[in-house]
Amino acid sequence: MSDNNNHNSDDATTAGNSHPSTRPPKQARTGLKSTGVRKAASKSNRSRAREFALQALYQHLVGGNAPEAIDAFTRDLAGFHKADSVHYDALLHGSIKLAAEMDALITPLLDRKMAEISPIEHAVMWIGVYEFQHCLDVPWRVVLNECIELAKEFGGTDGHKYVNAVLNGLAPQLRAAEVAADKASGATTAPAAASAPEAAAAADDSAEG
Repeated sequence: MSDNNNHNSDDATTAGNSHPSTRPPKQARTGLKSTGVRKAASKSNRSRAREFALQALYQHLVGGNAPEAIDAFTRDLAGFHKADSVHYDALLHGSIKLAAEMDALITPLLDRKMAEISPIEHAVMWIGVYEFQHCLDVPWRVVLNECIELAKEFGGTDGHKYVNAVLNGLAPQLRAAEVAADKASGATTAPAAASAPEAAAAADDSAEG
């Protein structure tokens, strides 16, 4: 998978503000429900990979299901063939493996207990932190942009603002040289919460190319 805004999201069942306490809601082959803020046609294969990884991580956080079972279920969802499966694998298995390490980075920036964070926003932050640390070919702004869009599309009303604040707070630590270079060039410290998907997509496409 390359990056610079390959959007993911092929309809799903639902998970915005309702977060079951035990097993994840029974899902149809379409997965979590998208709000439709981003049109499928504008999404790149890497963006789609992020969406499917989000759906898989949501199942892990809510139901505690085994990665192998989650992976098998997610790969059978409608539209998975359009996603970058390599990036999806890295995000799913990497995030689960490094969950404790990533939570240790995220927790200091929270204004509440981790248990009170929506599983959607939690999973999106995992994706962001993982990409900051392990997908250095993806510009930090694109990572932030993509995560904001994921939270807007699948999370609660203002969940994307929370995700933006946390990941923007971690960027100077996890992508120090890149963020410093942006500041030196006069660029703003972060893209607006409502940043245009097209801009990120353009970046993603160039990275994928």
